[in-house]
Amino acid sequence: MSAHGFSRVAALVTAVGVFSADRWSKWMIVSHLGPDDVHRVIPGFFNLVHSENPGIAFSMFADTTSPWHTPILILFSVLAVSILAAMLWKIDRLDRFSAIGLALIFGGAVGNLYDRIRVGSVTDFLDFYVQSYHWYIFNVADSAVCTGAGLLILSMFFTRQQEANG
Repeated sequence: MSAHGFSRVAALVTAVGVFSADRWSKWMIVSHLGPDDVHRVIPGFFNLVHSENPGIAFSMFADTTSPWHTPILILFSVLAVSILAAMLWKIDRLDRFSAIGLALIFGGAVGNLYDRIRVGSVTDFLDFYVQSYHWYIFNVADSAVCTGAGLLILSMFFTRQQEANG
């Protein structure tokens, strides 16, 4: 065991679980909702929709018409996934929060990279809103990346607190 009880195997299982949940949920959306369909789950708060995002987080660069747009996003995603894989390979140097956080980010990044390579965009479907104010539509992979980033931030705070307490 490493990373205070979180091993490479546990990190791999976590990442594969995120990837699998992401693939399954996107398949369900693509199979059951058309591009203009809206399935109200909690009226006034949450819908399931089918959206294809050719950009990155928060739809940045989605309107870019450059023929290099998708290949560049794929290249940067492959680089990010490679860096994450290298960090996870050295999991014994990480605390538990960091190890879990990186595994979640890795699984989510691979899920969105898979979409981008396969179809040139990422399937998003979780639509939260209040009245006319909508958050950006996102997916399971995005949720895992954000949760993982939150765990990394928590890890930084706990590490600093432990160092301060000696």
